[in-house]
Amino acid sequence: MMAEADKRRPDNIRTLLPGSTIGVLGGGQLGRMMALAGSAMGYKFVALDPAVDSPCGQVADQVVGAYDNHEAARELAQRSDVITYEFENVNAEVAAMLMKESYVPQGSELLYTTQHRLREKLAIEAAGVKVAPYSEIRSSAELHIEAERLGLPCVLKTATGGYDGKGQWVIRSTEEIDEAYETLSRAGTELVLEKFIAFEKELSVIAARSPQGEVKAFPAAENIHIDNILHLSIVPARIDEGIQRRAEQLAMQIAEGLGAVGLIAVELFLTADGELYVNELAPRPHNSGHYTMEAAHTSQFEQHVRAVCNLPLGRTELLTPVVMVNVLGQHVEPVIQRFGAQDEAAERLGVTPKLHLYGKKDAVHKRKMGHINVLAPDVEAALQWIDETTIWKVE
Repeated sequence: MMAEADKRRPDNIRTLLPGSTIGVLGGGQLGRMMALAGSAMGYKFVALDPAVDSPCGQVADQVVGAYDNHEAARELAQRSDVITYEFENVNAEVAAMLMKESYVPQGSELLYTTQHRLREKLAIEAAGVKVAPYSEIRSSAELHIEAERLGLPCVLKTATGGYDGKGQWVIRSTEEIDEAYETLSRAGTELVLEKFIAFEKELSVIAARSPQGEVKAFPAAENIHIDNILHLSIVPARIDEGIQRRAEQLAMQIAEGLGAVGLIAVELFLTADGELYVNELAPRPHNSGHYTMEAAHTSQFEQHVRAVCNLPLGRTELLTPVVMVNVLGQHVEPVIQRFGAQDEAAERLGVTPKLHLYGKKDAVHKRKMGHINVLAPDVEAALQWIDETTIWKVE
């Protein structure tokens, strides 16, 4: 999908061919998998991260320094032909400096938008896509009024800094309102109240857009969370084909409307009457897109490299049904033991589990340490393998 007259197309488009060096702000697992995919294409990588033995730094060169360290960022720029990022909470001053001193095709505008829930919602609405009804909250009294207007339950969130369920409070009774406001207002940022959407499924779509305006989307994933942490991504999602197409179209519409470059993950709620509401955006590779590494023609990480380097985007069709299951700290040891033994369940069910570990040193409880892509003849076989291993029943 190519926009005929893309007003957001930058004037300084560069095409970075294999052999170029890609600088990555952030040295976590997303940067690691990006570097592994891009290295196979012939690109070189250098990451900026404060941890000496970061996941990305294990497979790429690294500049060791804090994310707000201007000198470290300047060194990254000097060693890179193009700069991207693997997490969105990039220091604004550093991003602005890199925009002046290096080539950052993703720019800083989308970062500025997605770092703040209120700005993000306004941008999504401006792109013509629906979000849950919401309002900005400036006081406890205002929260009482807006909670009555939106109805209980409703969700109070900090405008910045929230992830994996942090920075939010589901208000289920009027007695919780003052405590919810007092607790979240300590974060020192604006608050936003959202109507609680009674969804049937949580979906996500990863879209990619190149600087020249080419846009493609991967098939929607059906996501299941436990304790606000992604547990499973099921693909193809168990939804109607028309909803699948509409979810993909909405993601591409947002990518175009926001002038994204690289990947943008669009998280959606699907209601019983078939409505789709955008919940959140992430302008980077996303946990729910890991299934693409073996199950799609092009992985999300290769697609991101293609997009920021202005190469033609790869095909996004699914090659096989797949379920991605996250490996958290408490799962690491049983997963490793399982992969060292004969897997009778996999043979019986006809599934192929593909293990990815991120090289993190400490297997902390509930910390994302890796994932498994379970390739299968159908998603039910993959889900049965996950259930029969019993690993994810041990908490």
